[in-house]
Amino acid sequence: MSEQVEQRKAQAAAWFAELRDGICEAFEALEDELEGAVEERMAGVAPGRFERKDWQRTDSDGSPGGGGTMAVMHGRVFEKVGVNVSTVHGRFSPEFAKQIPGADEDPRFWASGISLVAHMQNPLVPAVHMNTRHIVTTKSWFGGGSDLNPMFPNEKDTADFHAAFKAACDRHDPEYYPRFKAWCDEYFFIKHRNMARGVGGIFYDYLENDWAADFAFTQDVGRAFLEIYPALVRRHMNTSWSEHERQHQLVRRGYYAEFNLVYDRGTKFGLMTGGNVEAILMSLPPVATWP
Repeated sequence: MSEQVEQRKAQAAAWFAELRDGICEAFEALEDELEGAVEERMAGVAPGRFERKDWQRTDSDGSPGGGGTMAVMHGRVFEKVGVNVSTVHGRFSPEFAKQIPGADEDPRFWASGISLVAHMQNPLVPAVHMNTRHIVTTKSWFGGGSDLNPMFPNEKDTADFHAAFKAACDRHDPEYYPRFKAWCDEYFFIKHRNMARGVGGIFYDYLENDWAADFAFTQDVGRAFLEIYPALVRRHMNTSWSEHERQHQLVRRGYYAEFNLVYDRGTKFGLMTGGNVEAILMSLPPVATWP
């Protein structure tokens, strides 16, 4: 059983790295496709390329605790985008162990995942978040999802984004999409402002029905993202924008930052397990405004 668990861990970690590579390639291609008036407007900015930085984690007892790789790009389409992968292990603190399934019995854990946040130069191109992960304690589960965060909601963009993830869900279980869409709407809600962070998507966690089936679903979530999001970027990235639209974008980014710092589980998990702070806070926008 232990050998099987180790093989599964390796499979999951390898997939997250493979997905990262596919996303980085697709996003760099978008940087090269800018044209027209917007290309002229961004003439002083070179087409972006991802810069990768490895980091290592030390567990609370001083022993090696895994690590990860940050991949961050600043460009003329993507003002800031991070696509990070990590595989970490160690022991949860007694306080945090009580909050994690299976860790109250044994505080040892292993976690691997990919985390992506894109903040765009053009306010008409929606920002986006995507994350999938595999966590092992005395239990084993997958979680993740993706949500779209437009500065100016577009009905077709919203419909196509949801349709892509509905198709991915429906290939595995017809109950997944309505369940995970509702979970996303509930999770990505900024309570202190009484507003949704964006136009939703899917969010799932503690998926532990059947390892192979759950892994296949998690892979399809990643593939659905890689198919739909670059298509949405292409729709709008060559459309000019106004200074008023830029200012509105900066205010919305402020709300995005508030959610990630106050409510986001991934931020809390990373900070409470001694992860790389720069990687954990990669999700924050490069520039934001509060009214």
